Amino acid sequence: MSAGDRDVLARPLFETPITRLFGIRHPILCGGLMWLADARYVAAAVNAGGMGFITARTFPDLDAFRAELRLCAELTGGRPFGVNLFISGRAEENAVLDRYIEVLAEEGVRLIETAGNTPEAYLPRLKEAGCIVIHKVSAVRHGLRAEKAGVDALAIVGQECGGHPGLHFVGTMVQGALAARSFKVPFALGGGIGCGQQLVAALGLGADAIVMGSRMTVATEIWAHEDYKRKVVATGEGDSRLVMASFRNTYRCLDNAAARAVAELEAAGERDFARYLPHVRGTNARDAYATGDWERGILSMGQSAAFADEIKPVAAIFAEILRDAAAARDRFDGLRPAGASARTAAAGAP
Repeated sequence: MSAGDRDVLARPLFETPITRLFGIRHPILCGGLMWLADARYVAAAVNAGGMGFITARTFPDLDAFRAELRLCAELTGGRPFGVNLFISGRAEENAVLDRYIEVLAEEGVRLIETAGNTPEAYLPRLKEAGCIVIHKVSAVRHGLRAEKAGVDALAIVGQECGGHPGLHFVGTMVQGALAARSFKVPFALGGGIGCGQQLVAALGLGADAIVMGSRMTVATEIWAHEDYKRKVVATGEGDSRLVMASFRNTYRCLDNAAARAVAELEAAGERDFARYLPHVRGTNARDAYATGDWERGILSMGQSAAFADEIKPVAAIFAEILRDAAAARDRFDGLRPAGASARTAAAGAP
């Protein structure tokens, strides 16, 4: 890490309810990335002053999950880090969640990102373990349900996000403003976010942090093959596509051969899921990351890939975002009417 980056990361630029809730210097969250969010990546986010979440379902068994938690604790020097628990719409796939919760509680992990279906059934156990829970949603109404159930914070994502943008395709700017009017708990805003100007915009909308996924896939600490990362660097804001809407499971992914094959099946009206399985099987994505064959599998990719223009460490990405955020914040000083104080200018007073 350069001395300049170290200096930027050491000084908090903003303090928000989420920085206080998670005990972090910067309002930057790195959301769980299936197959990719492991101990080294998450520890890098924590050590840079943000927060990351190890994806529990990435690991083949509970022993491997426990080992990853211990490695992350070692790499962070004991600083808190997070775990992502995805709650499936298929009840049989959630049987393992109680065991994940048992392991993370035993290992002293207290910061949890839930995603997918409502976390309501799992909150009593998480709360009993002393956990702080942030739940990720794609619609305000889902956030309100989770808030009522007792989550500590929310993350809301717009249609620009990679992975599941929901069924109603509401953009991030609208989501942020609606969330600020609706939620009582602190919230993070995501979906196409990957630069410092957007961090300031999110805070201006009323959010307390940003949450990023696709933007971070070019981080040095992400274990994926360099060929995949080079493809992300070459990817622009228009190089993703939406698939699986016909199954009410819309997914924003890289516009690759697998995604186009799925789109062709949907356009033909195919309803037999078995025809899709060779293209959408989750392990295809894992293999694509491992081999660098980015044409293989449905690879989550949001529009924030437009900002992922260089392979570099998490700390350097954070420092770039914070420098740009400082410049965006300071730009407001130049927008005040002559002779107006910050307070009267913000209030529109004469």
